[in-house]
Amino acid sequence: MAAVAAVYPYIKALNAEILSISTDSAFSHKVFKETSPSLKNVTFPMVSDRTHVISRAYRVLDENIGAAFRASVFIDPEGVIRAKLVYPGNVGRNLPEHVRMLQAFEYAKQTGKGVPANWVPGQEGISTDPSNIGNI
Repeated sequence: MAAVAAVYPYIKALNAEILSISTDSAFSHKVFKETSPSLKNVTFPMVSDRTHVISRAYRVLDENIGAAFRASVFIDPEGVIRAKLVYPGNVGRNLPEHVRMLQAFEYAKQTGKGVPANWVPGQEGISTDPSNIGNI
């Protein structure tokens, strides 16, 4: 979560918010935050999902162990899931990609264009007109 905390200012600058949700208790979150040096800069909310309602709703609960997979869910202001990334337990998140996705969502909203593979801000987007399929 220290890595997420490091990109949190960039995410806030994109008018987005982070919620760290786990199946651990609120008490364990509190103790973890108070005792782990890597969490000293975490300022985003840590939410307990002890009932597994949230994890099941987003289909990220590993029913065999009763814990959520490492996942990132991107929800727009209207409550629509725009993207969901689920990572293996032994692979960390690619946080620059999270920031890029948020930038791409905003670019698409402002221009009406999609973004191609490996797009970065400052590059041109692509038309999403279906008549262009096979012509780009």
